[in-house]
Amino acid sequence: MVKLNKIYTRTGDDGTTGLVDGSRRGKHEPRMAAIGEVDEANSALGLAALVVPPDAGAELTRIQNDLFDLGADLATPGSDFAPGEMTLRVVPGQVAWLEAMIDARNAALPPLTSFILPGGSEAAARVHLARAITRRAERAAVALAAQEPVNPAALAYLNRLSDYLFVLARALNAGRDPLWVPGASR
Repeated sequence: MVKLNKIYTRTGDDGTTGLVDGSRRGKHEPRMAAIGEVDEANSALGLAALVVPPDAGAELTRIQNDLFDLGADLATPGSDFAPGEMTLRVVPGQVAWLEAMIDARNAALPPLTSFILPGGSEAAARVHLARAITRRAERAAVALAAQEPVNPAALAYLNRLSDYLFVLARALNAGRDPLWVPGASR
């Protein structure tokens, strides 16, 4: 269990931060950007969880926990992606759970006939915002993976999460998605 007695350490005042392996990295580096984007996505999910029905709220809380695992995964450099007693790694089972949630929610939705606008209800709008931030987090993680090894399951998780959030937003709109009308303002 994590125990934080002191919130500030002053060790980051020089523009670096510590990783799980004890190394220090610049706060501007791609690894830290990816971790920060995941944190922002997690915060957006917390905002969405305030207004969704309890079943969706429970799913979002589980995902928030998974995103902490994902942040810890990104904060652990190296190419050994096996989880261990002291090493948190996203595992394929977490991705599979998201896929099952996508399939279950999508089965109850009408087929799409148009692109949809990110909105509708307040709950759907908040989930769409979290989806867009998650996509940014995925882009940051993919950019990191172009330079350093990144757990493939972590990348898959972020990709699936944006899909899940899209389907959840549609479900929250109960089939009343605002549709894109191409060229409507010409």
